[in-house]
Amino acid sequence: MENKKEKIGKTIRKKAFLEHGYELFTKNSIESVTLQDVADASGHGVATLYRYFNTKAGFVVAVAEYKWKQFFEWNKKRRPNTNFEGMTALDLYEFYLDSFIELYKNNKDLLRFNQYFNIYARSENFETHVLDLYHELLNPIINHFNEMYKRAKKDHTIKTNETKHEMLSLTLHLMLAVVTRYAVGLVYEPEDSYDALKELEAQKQMLLLRYKK
Repeated sequence: MENKKEKIGKTIRKKAFLEHGYELFTKNSIESVTLQDVADASGHGVATLYRYFNTKAGFVVAVAEYKWKQFFEWNKKRRPNTNFEGMTALDLYEFYLDSFIELYKNNKDLLRFNQYFNIYARSENFETHVLDLYHELLNPIINHFNEMYKRAKKDHTIKTNETKHEMLSLTLHLMLAVVTRYAVGLVYEPEDSYDALKELEAQKQMLLLRYKK
């Protein structure tokens, strides 16, 4: 049976693998990084890494889960209160849209990693159960939308002619696509430059206009 010191040691080693894996994947792309590279960067043997993660795909998903959970926990602190008391459905929707802008402002590396993750997942043809673990990361977003839609049915500050799932899909894909594009630098840059945050705010306003009653 493990003692407290051994458990702490395992937690520290696992965190080191996840942090160094994330750093390497973000800088070099996921395909180009081996588990041996991760082990070397963390100062542990690759055999030790395999005690925690059986496959590279499993490790990559674990890194994604680790970092997205960190963002969601950070984003919770932006809430005016724990359960959004006193806020309308429109207020909740605007908070959700602002979360993408905050993601771009403060976590461009996570957006780059997510782009590399999508490419890697397609190229490796992840098994369904592996992708299911990744999709579970969307639960905080889905829960937020459930609450917003429920309030919209009562306060009518948001249009509900589209289903909750249609609204979630459109909003998530549009906002995530645009902040990712800015984060990886795949943008048109006019000679007189551009303001990414100004353009993101414009996209936010267009979505608010689409759904605001």
